[in-house]
Amino acid sequence: MTMSRVLTGIDGSPQSAAAARWAAGEAVRRGTGLLILHAWPWLGTEFAEGTPAGDLRPAALRALADTAEEIRRAHPGLSVETMVVGEDPADALLAAAEKQDLLVLGSRGLGGFAGLLVGSVGLAVAARVSVPLVLVRADGTDGTDRTDGTDGHQDGSPGGREVVVGVDGHHASGAVLDFAFAEAARRGARLRAVHGWDLMPVWTATGWVPAQVDITAQEAAEQAVLAEALADARAAHPDVEVIAETRLGGSARAVVAASAGADLVVVGRHDRHHPLGMRLGPVAHAVIHHSAAPVAVVPHP
Repeated sequence: MTMSRVLTGIDGSPQSAAAARWAAGEAVRRGTGLLILHAWPWLGTEFAEGTPAGDLRPAALRALADTAEEIRRAHPGLSVETMVVGEDPADALLAAAEKQDLLVLGSRGLGGFAGLLVGSVGLAVAARVSVPLVLVRADGTDGTDRTDGTDGHQDGSPGGREVVVGVDGHHASGAVLDFAFAEAARRGARLRAVHGWDLMPVWTATGWVPAQVDITAQEAAEQAVLAEALADARAAHPDVEVIAETRLGGSARAVVAASAGADLVVVGRHDRHHPLGMRLGPVAHAVIHHSAAPVAVVPHP
């Protein structure tokens, strides 16, 4: 039986190389192997006897070999395999991910402010992949270097390490929480469970306005909802320190605000079909573009 591995895709860019290094660190934490995939749509027999002008394939293949060798030197005990596929990159990654534990892809920072710029391949994969996907930045604009999988913390103490998970308190997903708790446990990190809520608008003679509610009472009610949502996962992971946090202002804003300084941010993606195909929900879409930390998107029913 083939061992499941951490899968990453490389295209010759610094972003994909950074993702591969992060994936290697994650594979070490999980005690599994690493598979590095390069997909090129035109790897057919028509190019068997020569390389057309402007073909970027040779450089990408060299980057694949160089990255694999770099990771083998950094992690001598890690099983590293490479694979080249003549398919559309998104289709190849989706097919390969079905047999693996985790997929890791690279994204670049949004210049002047913390965040991810996720390309068409990353978005297509994030909306359809059947296993958890982590999107990793190649830069260090949030003040830590996470590209080697160590997440910028060397002392191993939970005081400086944190995994953030966005929790829909009223429809919490066990799969998302289990993934987040397990990642926190692997890192010896605390888990910050964030539940964002907002005031429901009501229609008045002057238009839609926020409902007039007792904010203190509503905050207490939201905290109770979050505590109930976390109860089973906390019982299953008693050694993980948990900070349960509610924030007024909406789910996406709450998770993005909590992402600063985190090792990893975890959000869910409903695994359901839309008339226009599989799609990311608004919270996951906002978080993967604006998080200051790597983002794990976990599919769930």
